[in-house]
Amino acid sequence: MDSEKSLSILLPFRDAANTLAECFQSIARQTFGGFEIIAIDDHSTDGSTELVRKLARSDDRIRLIPNKEQGLVPALNLGLKLAHSSLVARMDADDLMHPQRLRMQYDYLQQHPRCDLVSCQVRGIPEDGIGAGYTAYLQWQNSCLNHQDIANEIYWESPLAHPSVMFRKDVVLKLGGYGDGMFPEDYDLWLRMIQAGCLFHKLDSVLLDWRDHGLRASRTQGRYSRSAFDRLRAKFLAQDPRLQQGRPLVIWGAGLKTRKRTRLLLECGYTATAWVDIDPRKMGNRIADAPVISPEAAKDIADAFVLSYVTNHGARELIARQLQAMGMERGQDYLMVG
Repeated sequence: MDSEKSLSILLPFRDAANTLAECFQSIARQTFGGFEIIAIDDHSTDGSTELVRKLARSDDRIRLIPNKEQGLVPALNLGLKLAHSSLVARMDADDLMHPQRLRMQYDYLQQHPRCDLVSCQVRGIPEDGIGAGYTAYLQWQNSCLNHQDIANEIYWESPLAHPSVMFRKDVVLKLGGYGDGMFPEDYDLWLRMIQAGCLFHKLDSVLLDWRDHGLRASRTQGRYSRSAFDRLRAKFLAQDPRLQQGRPLVIWGAGLKTRKRTRLLLECGYTATAWVDIDPRKMGNRIADAPVISPEAAKDIADAFVLSYVTNHGARELIARQLQAMGMERGQDYLMVG
């Protein structure tokens, strides 16, 4: 038998009456029973509060709590403080847990005490409404399984679906909880945890249905914009020990969009030794007083560390193969930046 309240599910919600019932049903079907649900109501006006209150009357594991402030981050931090368990599983009001999710993640953390966060693979829903770009993102995310993959890929995109994670509460609280600002709060937390030396893992099983729709906060709020991600990436890249070793810094990609994103890093005090591009018309040009060179010429820069900012479809894989052919190792000699 699972011990009482050996796991806290942190579930903030706002105006989610259309999906909350199905979400709670998926939680009720879990094969792991020793949990509490910290349901933080972020000032709902559509009947969500009444729906959760009704569910709580028949299930004493549900704790309905009003958000003292307003917004997702205050709701998350309030829930963290009120959680009774040392393990916290995130969940969103429009997603669905597969029956084994909590059991498999809980068991993994129990069996691997050095692991601070465990995630799982996810499936996009509704399946007929997922576009090609989002499908490619999910395939990439689901391929990041072990800690090294997650750490090496973290500057490309967020490698974890927020409602798919389970983590040790004290670790997150020691880092200050969720940060609030014009940046994605989950990606910021993953970056801070990686920087602090926390260990991650992702189960090789699809245990969450992750809903995509046009009204998702990630599609409507500025904190999840491309520019917000770019600023956050540059901030943590600038602090990455691999860039502070004094190795010649080579930027792969000399296009206008790449230079714009790279500028955020260079403004932190870094200088590019060279810029790599495949366009022969750019050869001989100089960017920030550094030459534009071919991929072949990049081989001659001894002990270079490469940041590839090229995001064109198919280019990422091609560049990775070229770098590996030069004898470079991902994470040790180069990183992909989204």
